[in-house]
Amino acid sequence: MIKGKKTIMRKIILFLLIAGLIFNLAGCSQEAVVAGGNEDLLEKSWKSILEEAEGTEISFYGWGGSQMTNDWLDNFLVPRLKEEYNITLNRVPMDIDQVLNKLLGEKQMNVTGTADVIWINGENFSTARSNDLLYGPFTHKLPNFNQYIDAESVEVKYDFGFPVEGYEAPYGKAQFVLVYDEARVEQVPKGHEELMELVKNNPGKFTYPAPPDFTGSAFIRNIIYDIVGYEQFITMEADKEVIAKAIQPAMDYLKELKPYLWRNGETYPATIAQLDNMYADHEVFMSMNYNPNEAAARIKTGEFPRTTNTFVFEKGTIGNTHFLAIPDNAPNKAGALAVIDFILSVEAQASKYNPDNWGDLPVLDNTRLSDSERVIFDDIQIGEGALPQHILLDHRVPEMPANFVPIIEEIWMENIL
Repeated sequence: MIKGKKTIMRKIILFLLIAGLIFNLAGCSQEAVVAGGNEDLLEKSWKSILEEAEGTEISFYGWGGSQMTNDWLDNFLVPRLKEEYNITLNRVPMDIDQVLNKLLGEKQMNVTGTADVIWINGENFSTARSNDLLYGPFTHKLPNFNQYIDAESVEVKYDFGFPVEGYEAPYGKAQFVLVYDEARVEQVPKGHEELMELVKNNPGKFTYPAPPDFTGSAFIRNIIYDIVGYEQFITMEADKEVIAKAIQPAMDYLKELKPYLWRNGETYPATIAQLDNMYADHEVFMSMNYNPNEAAARIKTGEFPRTTNTFVFEKGTIGNTHFLAIPDNAPNKAGALAVIDFILSVEAQASKYNPDNWGDLPVLDNTRLSDSERVIFDDIQIGEGALPQHILLDHRVPEMPANFVPIIEEIWMENIL
């Protein structure tokens, strides 16, 4: 008898939870309608799409944790879109995992959402595509994509090893660099062998953040690439035993390096922020970053010494691309297409590249730029300690598939920590 009452109560609670979810989702869209009403949009001419986009509003969902990034969106993109297309862009700061949860909930309810453009990449893109949350393929429709983007580039065709297939457009680029103090490091290492020699000759002056810190994890992948190359990982099976065998030479290297690290490698900085502070305090003579312009910004603020500089290994360092996508249930797909196309313009990419605005690396193919367009990028002052774009591009290698990263971190913990 008591068991039966509990069952009834569970059913009532479940009903109330579902009802609450329905109410909340319906509240997100005042007029809940069946999504997918723009299937024929990509059949229209670009002129018709722009006419449809003119005078509308779009909601741009993305990470809002960087003031410089937010300022570029608010102070450059918003007014230029208004001038160019009479489009009002509303920036909605939200972590991408929250955006995906929102889209998943809306998909279950089959309702039109509120996000028109989302900032996404890596495993989150893989999750979105696997759950049919994205609209497309759409990049072939964008004039600036067709004019300026190398669609056959590995970094455009794949996002952390996952095929893009036109469901997201490149937004900007990042690349791993090593940061050093010229006053204390006379000769920067060309690769892992020279780094080993430098660290052994200066014990306790170098270390790296322990995974899962993003930058520390990227350093380990760079060491792997420098020792065993990157090509084999593009098609490799995401199997721990297979990966462990392939990266064993790098694990052997890191074991040999360990006793010469800061505090004899018995402990590691937990975050890149901690390593940066140690570098600023002269406790170590190197740091690292996945944003090649970050060191220049820290020199400007006085956090890093003016003798700070950056470098990459001769065989290259890992770079990744961050992207923009359109949710399948976006209410204003025409506006989203117009906005993404404008972001791929020379004007927008050059503005975003300027370290006074954001410092994000451009995604345009240099060979597709006219001489006058190339000058626009060349004239941008990249800041002290930052590497010119052509050096970064000449030393850029693709990221591993996203599902390899946690496996490599696990192997590192088992072998090195």
